[in-house]
Amino acid sequence: MLMWDTQDVALFLSITLYVFHLAGAISIHSPQKSLTRSVQEDVLFSVHFTCRGIPTIQWTFMSAAVSRSIGTWQPGVYTNITVDYRDRVQTYSNGSMGLSDLRLQDAGYYVVTITETAGSSKDAGFVLKVNEVLYEDVQYLSVSALVLACLAGLLMLSMWLLDRAYKKIVAWRCRQQMRGNAG
Repeated sequence: MLMWDTQDVALFLSITLYVFHLAGAISIHSPQKSLTRSVQEDVLFSVHFTCRGIPTIQWTFMSAAVSRSIGTWQPGVYTNITVDYRDRVQTYSNGSMGLSDLRLQDAGYYVVTITETAGSSKDAGFVLKVNEVLYEDVQYLSVSALVLACLAGLLMLSMWLLDRAYKKIVAWRCRQQMRGNAG
């Protein structure tokens, strides 16, 4: 006959409670953790989380120069976006966040923190690289196209002038030959 002592029962209950706790723990999933966009484009930090209760979702931005809160919300309860981001952030109930009209200074590390009502929380991070659109290249191409168009125009003008000169020379030769045949 197998008898359990108090320590065995306590250990068994502790492990069982821990397993049940893990089953309800916060999990955050994201298809892409590193994103690259250009200036003035939009980006979506896509996440999906599971947790117990209504969570609090908080997004934070960090770079070498600064660390600042972007916003905090509870799906269906409230949304609080900071003044710096109010016009550019779109929040989603699954924890995702959209950021529009990217600027060079938006490049950095973004952290989403999901906090359960019981107080436990979990973080997930994203790296955003923002590329500058090189207007010098566009300007170079524009100037090159303009130069080529001017050259094409000059060549067409030259061809027209040469055609006119050729016709005048042919007409002058014909007149000369008629005068020579008449005399």
